[in-house]
Amino acid sequence: MLIFNGTFLFAQTAAVVNPVNDSVKAKWGKVKIVDGIRMISSNDVIENITQSKEYTTLVSIIADAGLTDTFKSKGPITVFAPTNAAFEKLPAGELDSLLKPSHKLDLNYLLTYHAIAGRLTARDIARKINSGNGQAIFTTLAGSKITAKIDGNRNIVLVDENGGESVISKFDIQQSNGMLHIVTSVLVPKPKAI
Repeated sequence: MLIFNGTFLFAQTAAVVNPVNDSVKAKWGKVKIVDGIRMISSNDVIENITQSKEYTTLVSIIADAGLTDTFKSKGPITVFAPTNAAFEKLPAGELDSLLKPSHKLDLNYLLTYHAIAGRLTARDIARKINSGNGQAIFTTLAGSKITAKIDGNRNIVLVDENGGESVISKFDIQQSNGMLHIVTSVLVPKPKAI
């Protein structure tokens, strides 16, 4: 739950666990439990998502696309991470097609469409939505645009270039190289003209 100017904004939840003492906090950073796994703010995006069975598809295709170093880079980057269940929503055979060596550039494009340069919290996104008269447009690392809005349930919803929508189900998971938000669907950009 996020409170903004005294108003409840989002229905998403994520449990925060405080380390036992300051020496642990200084060593590990902040700890957030996400899908039963401890994600530690002193780890990078790859180190954290690799620990969970909920993101095995994402970790695997990041490696297949040759983007592990990008998501481990100093950043900062904001990553919208689809779960395995989100990838299962893609049309049958689409992911298999993207994993073929001849489609490596398309896979790279899809993955970098889920990241934005900089460290954006849910509050930062909400402020941009509010100042943008109900929507905010962001340029992804792929160079394409995604739009953010707040739905009737007060969730932040990302809209891809094809009109597909994905809810940020868990937010503000701090990483050493940026911010991680969990999304319910894969964002699909329009095909890139070559």
